[in-house]
Amino acid sequence: MFFVDTLEFEGLGNRSYLAGESAAAVVIDPPRDIDQVIAAAARRGVRIAYVAETHLHNDYVTGGPELARVTGARYLVPAGAHVSFARTPVADGDTVPVDEGLVLRAIATPGHTPHHTSYALAEDGRGVAAFTGGSLLIGTVGRPDLVEPRLTEQLARAQHASAHRLADELDDEVPVLPTHGFGSFCSSSQAEGETTTIGAERRTNDALTLDVDTFVTRLLAGLDDVPAYYAHMGPVNAAGPAPVDLTPPRRADAEEIAARLAAGEWVVDLRSRVAFAEGHVAGSFNFEGEGKLATYLAWLIPWGKPVTLLAETPQQIADAQRELARVGIDRPAAAATGDPAGWVREGERLTSYPRARFADLADVRRRGDTVVVLDVRRDSERAGGHIEGSVHIPVHELHGRIGEVPDGTVWVHCAGGMRAAIAASLLDAAGRDVVAVDDGLDAAADAGLSLTSG
Repeated sequence: MFFVDTLEFEGLGNRSYLAGESAAAVVIDPPRDIDQVIAAAARRGVRIAYVAETHLHNDYVTGGPELARVTGARYLVPAGAHVSFARTPVADGDTVPVDEGLVLRAIATPGHTPHHTSYALAEDGRGVAAFTGGSLLIGTVGRPDLVEPRLTEQLARAQHASAHRLADELDDEVPVLPTHGFGSFCSSSQAEGETTTIGAERRTNDALTLDVDTFVTRLLAGLDDVPAYYAHMGPVNAAGPAPVDLTPPRRADAEEIAARLAAGEWVVDLRSRVAFAEGHVAGSFNFEGEGKLATYLAWLIPWGKPVTLLAETPQQIADAQRELARVGIDRPAAAATGDPAGWVREGERLTSYPRARFADLADVRRRGDTVVVLDVRRDSERAGGHIEGSVHIPVHELHGRIGEVPDGTVWVHCAGGMRAAIAASLLDAAGRDVVAVDDGLDAAADAGLSLTSG
C-alpha cells in the first residue's frame, strides 16, 4: 500500500512530500534542511530512490542536490531548467518506477515557470496523487510573474492551459498536493483549506471555471508584492546550493553586540513582540521567531548583511537558524541567549516603547492629540480599507523610507500586530517615538476610527 507523508514549513508557506511504498520512496521539492526528510524516510523504513523538483524555486533554497548526494537517489529536474549540476533531466511523459507497482509520471505544466513540471503518482495504473508544485494549487495557481516581466501574461495563459491539462488527465478523486499556497508569496492568492482533489478544483478554481481571457485578467490584477530575496533564490538553486551548516553560531557578549550595532550590522531579537516592547537592546530589530521570520527578515535585510540573533533559549536560536538557512541566510554572525539585561554593557539600560489597541488610538484622536498613524500593510491590503488620515509605507519598504514618516509620535499598525512590531522596532532604532498597535484591524471600526477605501 502506498503512502504520502507531508512535510510542512509554515514559516514559508510551503510543503514537501515523501511518497512511496514498502521499500522505496520519492521526495518532491525537498527543503534545504534535508535531515527532516531523511528522518521521515527512516520512520517509514524506506530508501529514498528519487528526488524530484517541480521547478527551480524562487522562494527557498532547495535541498535537492545534497539529498540526492547523501542518499544516492536519482535527482529528477525538469529538462528545461538551466542548471549547473548533474541531474536526471525529465521531460513530459517520462516515467520512473518508485517501487513495485508505484510509478511517477512527469506532466509538463508551464506557467509558474516556463519549465514547470508536475508529477502524477499511480499505483497499479490508478492515479493516487498529483504533486503540482506551483501549478494547480488549492483554489488558485502559482503566480506567473516571478521569472521575467515580459513573460508574465504568456505564463498566466500557460497556467490556465496547464490546470486544464491536469483536470483532463487525472480523475476527480486524485488528491492535489501542491508545494506552494499555504502562505507562500509564490501563490497568486492565498488558499483556503488544507486539502483538495482534482474534482474539487474543477468545481471551484478560477483556472478551471473561467475562460482564459477572464482568468488572465483576474490573475494579473490580483498579483501582490514580490519579496526582495526571491531575486537571489533562483540563481542559488540553478548553481546548486551548498550543504547547509546548522552548527550553533558563536556566542556574542554585550561588547560584541554593541560593536556589531556600531558597525551597522543587524541585531535581530527573536522574542515575542510583547517582550521586545518591554525591554530590548537599543538599535536591535524585532522579528518574532514564531512569526514569518524567514520571509520578512530575508525581505527586509540588505542581502549579505551580517546578522546576530538574540533569543531566550538556544533552541530558539537553532529553530531560527534552520528557518533562515532555507532562504539563504546561512550562518548568523553570532548569537546570544538568556536574560536581555545581559545583552547590554555595564551602565547601559534596555530601551522600550508602548503597545496599544485601536481603542487607545481612538481615545488619543478624540482628545485632539496630533499623532502620526502609519499603516505598514501591503498596497493590496490598504486598497480594501484604511484608517482615514493614515500614512502608508509597506513594512518591506520602511527601512529605506523612514525619512518619509512625518514628525511626531508614530502609531504604527498592520492587520494583526506582527508586522507593526517589525516596523515599530525599525522606527525605534532610528530614534523615533513610536507606539506599536497590537490589535486586529477589525477592531479599528469598532473603536470608532473612520475607515475609507481606495
